[in-house]
Amino acid sequence: MTIILALVIFSILIVVHEGGHFLAAKKAGIKVEEFAVGMGPALWQVKKGETVYSLRAFPLGGFNRMAGMEGPDLDDPRGFNRQPLLKRMGVIAAGSGMNFLLAVLVFVFVFMVLGIPADINVIGRVEPGMPAANAGLRPGDKILIVDNTPVNNWRDMVHLIYQHPEEKITLVIEREGRQQQVSLTTARDPQTGYGMIGIGPTWERQGLWTSIILGLRQAYEITRLIILSLVQMVTGKVAPEVVGPVGIIQLVGQAATYGLANVLNFMAVLSLDLGLINLLPIPALDGSRLVFLGLEGLRGRPISVEKENLIHLIGFALLMGLLILITYRDLIRIFS
Repeated sequence: MTIILALVIFSILIVVHEGGHFLAAKKAGIKVEEFAVGMGPALWQVKKGETVYSLRAFPLGGFNRMAGMEGPDLDDPRGFNRQPLLKRMGVIAAGSGMNFLLAVLVFVFVFMVLGIPADINVIGRVEPGMPAANAGLRPGDKILIVDNTPVNNWRDMVHLIYQHPEEKITLVIEREGRQQQVSLTTARDPQTGYGMIGIGPTWERQGLWTSIILGLRQAYEITRLIILSLVQMVTGKVAPEVVGPVGIIQLVGQAATYGLANVLNFMAVLSLDLGLINLLPIPALDGSRLVFLGLEGLRGRPISVEKENLIHLIGFALLMGLLILITYRDLIRIFS
């Protein structure tokens, strides 16, 4: 189920990204010969109008094959290469633009339909098999005291539990107007080392305008953090933290254990990540094509299509090699 969920997420991100290129190209009057989801041999395809829509074997990418980008159709009057410079730049940037838009819409949906965690010390979710469930705690219980320390909000309560990994603690809770004492031994979070008992907060739905504001703010903050992380990795201030498809599948599984909101938030973060990474000036990515178009604007004439495509081909081969290496490392880390 985790693999299926991850493939669904990958497919959504690919369709949205390539759909951005597709819609922008159609709007610019460019002939799109094929819209493909996935890479490798075609499993299914159908032609509607002038465009072939195909589903390919490996769901880790996609592409739009436009007239005028390579091959024998460089003289097509509706080809990509025959369009004004700004139109072409818009078509290339539209993929990442759609990824950013998707992230904002997902955040807005989560805030408006599912809500945000309320900062009140009332239990909204109890995970089966965890210390809280084993001790008999239920959704709706209000935690008043953690080890003789009164708590007034969720943040303070969690902070106190964090400090006691694999230790016995005593809680005073309120249930149906009555107070009672509960003792339990916390678990240790394998990733952070913090104490945990397996509970989640209650959620509060937000109005439309509040959700839009929060969604835009969330997308901005995460984009800023991603850029900061990339800069720190490039400058050597932090060690590179990169995962491939196998690592992402594992992260999807972890997010799924905490509910739909976490899966959707994770998908939105991936969408922002995909949008930003594609804008980097790396051969075979959209950012590299924007660099070539920028150079064309400065020089007043385009760079040879053959030379540009050769550079993208080399970049694509290097990216595939890096992807294989990262996947191998993820497998070693998971099974070691």
